[in-house]
Amino acid sequence: MSKLSEQELHNLAMNTVGKKLEEDSFEFLAVNSKLKKDPQFVALKNKKLHFIIVRAVRYPDNPEKFDESFMDTIKEHANKFNAKTYYAGVGIANSSNYDLPVDHQNDYLINYQGLQEI
Repeated sequence: MSKLSEQELHNLAMNTVGKKLEEDSFEFLAVNSKLKKDPQFVALKNKKLHFIIVRAVRYPDNPEKFDESFMDTIKEHANKFNAKTYYAGVGIANSSNYDLPVDHQNDYLINYQGLQEI
């Protein structure tokens, strides 16, 4: 059983958030799916710029929790561009047993509650 790498988990989170942003009529200006490159999405909606930080969060960690000092740093950067800042935490778990890692053989569950404005 090969478990998903950090990059693969991140890509799942990016796809989850990206689909929701598209449904919500965001226009992508930049997308960065590399780990540790922030923000992941720079997007426009209603002529307003948005910086969106995406994180894949493994069970049992709470996808709603984020590093406040890091997000404050991102918000300061976004303010220079008159942009809104959001955190998008995506919980990912093995669907057959939450305590097992997410792997290539089993289905997974996604827990995404939407954007949190910072």
